[in-house]
Amino acid sequence: MIVTERPEPWHLRTRKFLRATDQRGELVRGARFLRGLVPGHGEPLAPSTGRSSDRLARLLTEAGADRPSATRELGLAAVQAWQAVRRSGAPSVSTDGITVLFTDLVGFSTWALEAGDDRVLELLREVSKVTDSIVTGHRGNVVKGLGDGVMAVFADPDEAVNAAYETCSAVSVIKAEGYLPHLRAGLHRGNPQRVGDDYLGVDVNIAARIMAAADGDEVLASASVVEELDQDTFTVRPRRNFRAKGTPKDLRVFRVVPRYSS
Repeated sequence: MIVTERPEPWHLRTRKFLRATDQRGELVRGARFLRGLVPGHGEPLAPSTGRSSDRLARLLTEAGADRPSATRELGLAAVQAWQAVRRSGAPSVSTDGITVLFTDLVGFSTWALEAGDDRVLELLREVSKVTDSIVTGHRGNVVKGLGDGVMAVFADPDEAVNAAYETCSAVSVIKAEGYLPHLRAGLHRGNPQRVGDDYLGVDVNIAARIMAAADGDEVLASASVVEELDQDTFTVRPRRNFRAKGTPKDLRVFRVVPRYSS
């Protein structure tokens, strides 16, 4: 009895061929060369912020890092190019600093526990859409989403305050079953450290702490923001007895409302 060996299935042969081709030295070197020509090469890939490009960057960085791959190099090049484009739209950090904005939905977590995923996601999409539109309209840049809020940066403090106030107003008219959305906002001006698409440092933490102390529909700003504002276009009132863990003891905080001409 003669037993003949069955040929390997075509899809397995194809997969082996593609894998071998993807790992060929000349192709990998060529892909790395092309990646070196892409804007953003040499800068760290942005940390994961929830954006699709950032998640893809993390997966590409971790997947197959122990073996050469032309496809992986080209994928990283594409992500680098996209992140470089996003960086170019962010406010430049000057010696005068930037204004950091944090927002947050008041009472959202309690409502979300009972509302269900569909209603929660629908509300978050509406809030994100409104926020992105207003922030970019005031020449700001949304750095990252924070679940029920965002972190954004602005070169111009007047634009930052106007964006914060208008976002709070716009969110308050969004319809959500069983919940009345009220956004709170906090701003601080300084010189945080930029890492990829993100910003880190004490000034960022201060802005977040100020936001956490605000009430619904309220915009709070530190003295570093208020001192740079056009005083004729904003009403400023001290927020007395302000206390927040992790902030300077001499930090002065104000409630700020734009004065809109009739």
